[in-house]
Amino acid sequence: MDLRPQASEVPGSGFDGRALDTIVSVFERVAAAKSDQVAIVWGEVRWTYGLLNARANELARRLQELGVRTDSFVAIYLDRSPEMIVAILGILKAGGAYLPIDFGYPKTRVLEMLEDARPVAIVTTAALALGVSGELTALSVSVVEMEGGSVTPNTGTLKSATPNSSEPNNPSCVARAEDLAYLMYTSGSTGKPKGVMVTHRNVLRLLEQTDAWFHFGANDVWTMFHSIAFDFSVWEIWGPLLTGGRLVIVPFAVSRSPREFYELLSRERVTVLNQTPSAFFMLMQVEIQVEQDSAVLPLSLRVVIFGGEALQYRKLAPWFQRHGDTAPRLVNMYGITETTVHVTYRPISAGEAESVQESLIGVPIPDMQLYLLDEAKRPVQEGELGELYVGGGGVTRGYLNRPQLNAERFIDDCFGSVAGARLYRTGDLARIRPDGEMVYLGRNDSQVKINGFRIELGEVEAALAETPGVKQSCVVALTDKTGTQRLAAYFVAAPGIEVTARMLGEFFVSKMPAQMRPSSYTALKELPLTVNGKLDVAALPAPSVGSAGVIEAGSNSQSLSETEERVSRVFTDVLDLQGIGLDDNFFDSGGTSLLLISAHLRLQAQFERLIPITVMFECPTVRSLAKRLSTNGTSASEKDAIQQQAQKARGAFARARATKGVAS
Repeated sequence: MDLRPQASEVPGSGFDGRALDTIVSVFERVAAAKSDQVAIVWGEVRWTYGLLNARANELARRLQELGVRTDSFVAIYLDRSPEMIVAILGILKAGGAYLPIDFGYPKTRVLEMLEDARPVAIVTTAALALGVSGELTALSVSVVEMEGGSVTPNTGTLKSATPNSSEPNNPSCVARAEDLAYLMYTSGSTGKPKGVMVTHRNVLRLLEQTDAWFHFGANDVWTMFHSIAFDFSVWEIWGPLLTGGRLVIVPFAVSRSPREFYELLSRERVTVLNQTPSAFFMLMQVEIQVEQDSAVLPLSLRVVIFGGEALQYRKLAPWFQRHGDTAPRLVNMYGITETTVHVTYRPISAGEAESVQESLIGVPIPDMQLYLLDEAKRPVQEGELGELYVGGGGVTRGYLNRPQLNAERFIDDCFGSVAGARLYRTGDLARIRPDGEMVYLGRNDSQVKINGFRIELGEVEAALAETPGVKQSCVVALTDKTGTQRLAAYFVAAPGIEVTARMLGEFFVSKMPAQMRPSSYTALKELPLTVNGKLDVAALPAPSVGSAGVIEAGSNSQSLSETEERVSRVFTDVLDLQGIGLDDNFFDSGGTSLLLISAHLRLQAQFERLIPITVMFECPTVRSLAKRLSTNGTSASEKDAIQQQAQKARGAFARARATKGVAS
């Protein structure tokens, strides 16, 4: 099966890469050639390439004065905004590597990353810096405050975004292709996150090697949909900014409202969309609603790229029935942070959505190699199960401060002819079909993927074991009826100490990022063991309720109002629970923002009205949401008011997210 693109497929390449280039040198050429063209869109704000470059130059000089040099780290602790992009570019122009920190991470997680990386500086806002000021001082981390980083997208203006003194002259080039561009943390099995070191060359060759397939260029409009701490964002940011395209920054609240995101895709005429399968399936549901509403919201997509999760082809059938498979093209790309975002390419046809049952990941990017090996590191035969090893230009420098782990995961390439080449041992399992297609089969260790984030169960278990009053514990990944993986925690309390699910949930809110918190906490008298003394996972009971604990006494259908009963049914169905209390928090009961989107869509259909997504976050319990739904009007004239209210609330919600710890 030949998946190589034909020369006639798409006109004109937009990527202009050269042997000694860095991300900075390519961007500066684009900025010089397209100075007056729009580079960034954020609500009503439009920044040109010239303005973006000038702001980045200004920051770069400030950072160099603070001592930022080649391979030194500078943390970015900001909400999504043009200032975030300025921070990334400014750090790279100064010669440093950026360390992205999601501003919704709990303080404990932020400090773990800062203590490991020891950055020279942190680019943030005054409000966010205040929460870790003492620790920053102790670590000798300089604070660079970005003005405007927390304003809402619709209140900023081009005038207010203009620097006081324009810096059109680029700083002298400091970094080289082999120097670090960013340090991105992933979950670690030892209980501590591990930082992956990625170079400029790693990123540039990704765009260069995939150009023959995609031909990204100045006519493309991309969205920055994902967190800066998720490596999909690397592809989303540099795809447009290194090819002269336009980058639309998606506010977090909009990214969690499929209807509003769909409207953004239509309004901004987005041509390149990158999504995890979970998020795209939500978007497909919204499109059906849009058609039912007879709304005119045409899409301009030419390609949709999937990553972050295993893709079930059959779920795409409804999309292909409406759009066909050429406009847009749908492409599945398997990849890992340690091998620079993407490793393979697999276009999907409409017929395959009807016939393919497996997750096919396609062929390697031209400068990458895939090996399927057994436990002795020998190639497996056709149809046999093997572990994926990845070699080639995307293999990163390795983990920061983890020599032993580097020796285990980044091994010598005994199959290639390039001296010093390495293979990355992925821990992913696959097999090759008779027709040569590679089928992804999941993990061979305790690592799982939750909403696109790789999670080491060992890290979550280590946190659970540290909880006061917990004598024994374990964490497993369970698959619910929708096929979604969730973390389930089981614990044995120490004698004489009361430990409740609610207490554990509150502990994890302060300890772990939202995607790493268990969706349920089940108390046991003892952990079940096999005859060999190992944990008997099969003998663990199914979790019955979420982390908020048992259902309140008397909380049955007789004691609920009609609205409460309807809300409760939706919550329990989406969360896959036997029941939920009136005052149990949706997120404490296993909910994520993606699951809340599903509940949001169902509630809108049930109540036949528009419900602002912000209401769902503001009222996360059955009682509070039912009360809000009972008091809000439902007339057609009020729908516009509701939408306007939601628009105004986005900025406030995005700022509040940092303290609420909403899972992605």
